[in-house]
Amino acid sequence: MIDIRLPDMEGTELLTALKETIPKMVKIIMTGFPALENAARAINKGVDGFFIKPVNTDELLRFVKAALDMQRHESEYTQEKVAQFVETRVKELQTEELNT
Repeated sequence: MIDIRLPDMEGTELLTALKETIPKMVKIIMTGFPALENAARAINKGVDGFFIKPVNTDELLRFVKAALDMQRHESEYTQEKVAQFVETRVKELQTEELNT
């Protein structure tokens, strides 16, 4: 969670750095300055959620839970695909070995 206005930089600048270093991180902006320009800049920089202060805690928690569930699902899907690839490749190699 990042505030749009930070003491030493804009939150959107930090979004850019986070997107480059940790692309799968869920990035949430919170702001007391709900200007359309701030929202558009945050979206263009890869924000996943945009909340206006005071933040509705229930809404924020629902968003975070949904984002974590999606990450977990993507991770499981990726692991499943890797396992399938390895299994298929082992079978291919065994078939090649039998044919030579």
